[in-house]
Amino acid sequence: MIAVIQRVSESSVKIDGEIKGKIGQGLMVLLGIEEADNAEDITWLSKKIVNLRIFGDENGVMNKSLLDVDGEVLLISQFTLHASTKKGNRPSYIKAAKPDIAIPLYESFIQQVENDLGKTIETGEFGADMKVALVNDGPVTISIDSKNKV
Repeated sequence: MIAVIQRVSESSVKIDGEIKGKIGQGLMVLLGIEEADNAEDITWLSKKIVNLRIFGDENGVMNKSLLDVDGEVLLISQFTLHASTKKGNRPSYIKAAKPDIAIPLYESFIQQVENDLGKTIETGEFGADMKVALVNDGPVTISIDSKNKV
């Protein structure tokens, strides 16, 4: 699993012109799922995201986690994170999981983040054409690959 995490002061996702999910302070997470992903990736990545210390403390140092600031999460599925651009100019998405594998993993990831965070998170809709808006706070953007834990 690949996650691109952005610290936001606000973020939202629209589908067909209607707001599907909206958050205030927290993290907007783009999640790419590949065929080799499993429950271990879900558990590890969720805990990493929820505990990532990228929010400012009283001294302005990034020392607080999502849990510490009672932040929110907007999770968006994005298969294009697994794009391969090694050949030519048209990306290949062969590494991205097909919906029959990706959807159950995506749903499990949502449940894991909610469990780790202790509250419901906002999401997009798997496979939909979404319009994502955000105010990146900092800016702070971090990419994490569950296959690259070391």
